[in-house]
Amino acid sequence: MDGKVVVMTGATSGIGEVAAVELASRGARIVLIARDRSRAEAAMREIRAANPGIAHRVHYADLSSIGETRRAAAEVASTEPRVDVLINNAGALFNRRQLSPDGLEMTFAVNHMAYFVLTAALRDALLASAPARIVNTASGAHRGARLDFDDLQSERTYAGFQVYGRSKLCNILFTRELARRLKGTGVTANCLHPGFVATRFGDGSGGLLQALMPIAKLGAISPKKGAETIVYLASSPDVAETSGLYFYRCKPETPSEGTRDDAAAARLWTESERLEAAAAVAA
Repeated sequence: MDGKVVVMTGATSGIGEVAAVELASRGARIVLIARDRSRAEAAMREIRAANPGIAHRVHYADLSSIGETRRAAAEVASTEPRVDVLINNAGALFNRRQLSPDGLEMTFAVNHMAYFVLTAALRDALLASAPARIVNTASGAHRGARLDFDDLQSERTYAGFQVYGRSKLCNILFTRELARRLKGTGVTANCLHPGFVATRFGDGSGGLLQALMPIAKLGAISPKKGAETIVYLASSPDVAETSGLYFYRCKPETPSEGTRDDAAAARLWTESERLEAAAAVAA
């Protein structure tokens, strides 16, 4: 990873922070997009200790906002001579339905639209740096999930974990469609299930989910173990030309049948473009 530039979201704690430090230790220059300044500064201290003398950088943005995500991406594109790896890892789970600054359901906004908007905004930088890679953190929680395109914002019914599972289904559908569109460009796109990891995830979800998380995490794997597949997809020569797949424990795995629906993947892409355009007009 010497000389490589890695742009990451969700890297101020948990598996993202572990992956960022590990990639830095292998020689990468890390560029974070983060919301919380104190956590970002703490993560950067670890990153700089792993690879000192390199100008690692942080850009701040609320990834639930399409406009903020676009602004941060524009800052990255204007200040970085290249982007070799983009890791979309930020994610959240909410016990009750909340709306983003753009009026979208918050889980959908953070877990899917941020991936979509950031990737689109950095597409040219990635193409110019090819061979390059995009790594999207999905989850095994997608299994059993189904998308209702008439209710993508979960207005009719809302259950936190169910909505989270749908957002992770979106991650896989997005990755497959992205890989199809990038075919032949030298830029690959893959996604992964990190496993159930003992991190901050879910700690602020509220309600019963938040109360149950400490018990559930007693059987969880460590952040170091959970980060292994992210690091593998970002750096291993074994997957340099692999694209459009879903990985678990550094190996390809077959996701649910719903993730292999090409028509749904294309429709999600079109709907995401529409939502991004609507947010731009509203701004």
